[in-house]
Amino acid sequence: MNVNRSCRLYALAGALAGLTGSLLGAGGGMLLVPLLQRAGLSPVKSHATSVAVMLPLVLCSTLGYLWRDELDLAGALPYLLPVLAGAAAGAWLLPKLSARWLHRLFGLFMLWAAWRMVRG
Repeated sequence: MNVNRSCRLYALAGALAGLTGSLLGAGGGMLLVPLLQRAGLSPVKSHATSVAVMLPLVLCSTLGYLWRDELDLAGALPYLLPVLAGAAAGAWLLPKLSARWLHRLFGLFMLWAAWRMVRG
């Protein structure tokens, strides 16, 4: 695959991940992780890099929702500290998991997300 074509594919994949993340609430990681692995990153680095790539997406989405007055900050506050604690625990645990268990865990979350979406 030539460099120009791969750059276009990564740009398209990134745009789809951003769109999916904005529409579904961070669902873009389900696209980015496999793409990053296909690009040669290890499973651990793929997951960690996906999180780093999602930061600008989250900031842009948050600003957009704030601009349109569609964000309930008071409703989000009770989740803030537990989410930060969970993120810190995940960052600590990620490098300790084998690639096999990381794939299984990721697959379970994808199945759970699919079940929730099908269920409506």
